[in-house]
Amino acid sequence: MVRSLKNPKKSKRKNKGSKKGESSSVPSAPAKVWQPGVDKLEEGEELQFDHSVYNYLRAFNIGWPCLSFDIVHDSLGLIRTEFPHTVYGVAGTQAEQASWNYIGIFKLSNIVGKKRELVPASSADNDTEMDSESSSDEDEDESDESMQPVLQLHKVAHQGCINRIRSMTQKPHICAAWADAGHVQVWDFSSFLNALAESERDTSSGDNSLHRLSPIIKFGGHKDEGYAIDWSSVVPGRLVSGDCNNCIHLWEPSSETWSVDMSPFVRHTASVEDLQWSPTEADVFASCSVDGTIAIWDTRIGKSPAVSLKAHNTDVNVISWNRLASCMIASGSDDGAFSIHDLRLIKGDSLVAHFEYHKHPITSIEWSPHEASTLAVSSADNQLTIWDLSLERDEEEEAEFKAKMKDQVNAPEDLPPQLLFVHQGQKDLKELHWHTQIPGMIISTAADGFNISMPANIETTLPSGGA
Repeated sequence: MVRSLKNPKKSKRKNKGSKKGESSSVPSAPAKVWQPGVDKLEEGEELQFDHSVYNYLRAFNIGWPCLSFDIVHDSLGLIRTEFPHTVYGVAGTQAEQASWNYIGIFKLSNIVGKKRELVPASSADNDTEMDSESSSDEDEDESDESMQPVLQLHKVAHQGCINRIRSMTQKPHICAAWADAGHVQVWDFSSFLNALAESERDTSSGDNSLHRLSPIIKFGGHKDEGYAIDWSSVVPGRLVSGDCNNCIHLWEPSSETWSVDMSPFVRHTASVEDLQWSPTEADVFASCSVDGTIAIWDTRIGKSPAVSLKAHNTDVNVISWNRLASCMIASGSDDGAFSIHDLRLIKGDSLVAHFEYHKHPITSIEWSPHEASTLAVSSADNQLTIWDLSLERDEEEEAEFKAKMKDQVNAPEDLPPQLLFVHQGQKDLKELHWHTQIPGMIISTAADGFNISMPANIETTLPSGGA
């Protein structure tokens, strides 16, 4: 169970690019896949990221570090594949003093990227050309104002840190937030989101004033603080919230407010860490706990779980219910392992996949909204990894790829074939989300701010016609 941010302080943007002309006079050595926790840096060495493996990568922050955020569904198009992109979001801060906290409602526009080729037409002969292109991309990205993203931000005052925040899919302006003071509040941010949507600024701007806004409802029935909260994607307005005192409360929408069942769902013997509604069943949700179990609940049959399974030997920190293959639930634990369970096999052995790549606690896990076999995982080891569970090792394909690359890539033999991508550069990663309307885009939050990334090798099968 790892939640708090280490030494929260004002986030400052860091330039992660390599220096201009740094490698022009030195012959380039064959590329090597860096393995965190395995490979060591020599004194004076530092890692530099490769622009060419991203269609887009940018860091940004909204002031204080954020333990949790959510991407706000917008009306700009159900599926958007062409740059430039625009993103809306909400995030809750972790300030040094309780009175300094706020919920940030932000818009990031003019996201201009570049579609990359996965395998160059020629490798060894074009090293100089590729280095030049990468350097040119960096210089252009930093100096050309037309290529810079535009961040706009509104702040709503919040007493205390925000443990978790979620936007309702059906009504994105409605957001629920868990406070470290032990209460859950639901907010209406429509005025701020409308103002952002109507704004056509071409430069970043921050609203430094803290707006005072009363929540629609403030529920103080939990006996301890919590982190687990989720909106139903089937029934608009239906919500569940879970606390560190093992209790889960059901919220039902009622005219302009909510009716919260004061009789909790209780079965876990330790803190409830995460909650997920079924993507297809209106009355079914899942929970995970520090007690190492995942429970499946049906609100129609009482306050005990319909099914409970031992998922991990340590705390189960996070879960994700696959929206494209609703029989699959992914879970991440405190020992760094993550697992996939098939609910069709729940009466037998439901475990269908188990990975121990990460060596530190899993802090976030989420299935791709566009590919049923793909998921992203973040860990306290400062890695964000992307996996495709449909992949298996193919020696012929590997040999063919290596021939095209002329042995430029020296990949370790023990890397899992399902591992698609490793993103690094953020410290103390806490939460990630796929953008449901922009295939391949992932936003992640950490102690040093946000990253928005689009790895070049994340290919998504889209319906014909795009949107």
